Amino acid sequence: MSKTERNLPLILVADDDLEIQKMVEAALKSIGAPLVFASSGDEAVEKFLTEKPRLVILDVMMPGLSGWEVVKYIRERDPEKKTLILMLTGIGERLNAATSPLIGADDFLDKPFAFATLAEKVRRLLEKT
Repeated sequence: MSKTERNLPLILVADDDLEIQKMVEAALKSIGAPLVFASSGDEAVEKFLTEKPRLVILDVMMPGLSGWEVVKYIRERDPEKKTLILMLTGIGERLNAATSPLIGADDFLDKPFAFATLAEKVRRLLEKT
C-alpha cells in the first residue's frame, strides 16, 4: 500500500443489493479511496465501529436496522459529524430530500444514479476533511 493510499479516507458502502455495491465501487474507482461493504444495517453499524470510515454511503431499506436507524446510531456517537453520511436510496427524490437532512445525513442521491454524479458528491463531501 502506497503512502497516498494510506492517506485516503475509508468509505463504508452499506446496501443489501450486491449489484448496487458493484456499481458504487465502479463509480468511485477514480477517487481511489479504500472501500468496505456492508449488506445490512447491523453490519453497517459493526463496520462503523471497527473500521472507523470517514464517509458512509447508506441505503435506507436494508435487513436489520434501516439506513435511517444507522444514521441515528452514528450521529449519537459522532455528534460533531466527523463521519460524513450520503444516503443513496430508491425511496424517491422528494422523500429523500425531506428526510435526509432531518435525520442527520450530509447529502443524498437517488437510485438509479449516474456514476459521475455519485463520484462528484463523494469528492465534495471528502473535501470537507
